[in-house]
Amino acid sequence: MFDQNMQVLIVDDYKTMLRIIRSLLKQIDLHDVDEASDGNEALRKLRQNRYDFVISDWNMAPVSGLDLLREVRREPTLRHLPFIMVTAEGNLDRVVAAKQAGVSTYIVKPFNAETLRDKIEKIFCDV
Repeated sequence: MFDQNMQVLIVDDYKTMLRIIRSLLKQIDLHDVDEASDGNEALRKLRQNRYDFVISDWNMAPVSGLDLLREVRREPTLRHLPFIMVTAEGNLDRVVAAKQAGVSTYIVKPFNAETLRDKIEKIFCDV
């Protein structure tokens, strides 16, 4: 089981998806959740606050989830932050691009609380 006091940053430009992910996190007893509506806002928050991991949508403007991931991996203070990429597209090219950029794990929409728990546990418990 992972630490239920972890601080999570969720990033999505679609407010409904932010609510859905927040609700799924609540179902798995993660309540310390912050939100960002795009990659730029997420970077500002990541530089100002401490989070245990990030859940980010891929398709956002002006900074995509993949660009956000690349920026996170470039910054020494954020480089090792676990990063979960969420997307509606599960094609192999996207998975490979995310892996090459340093994603911790990848989730294809739609997903449920159990899938999210499994992905988080894989990051924090299978070391």
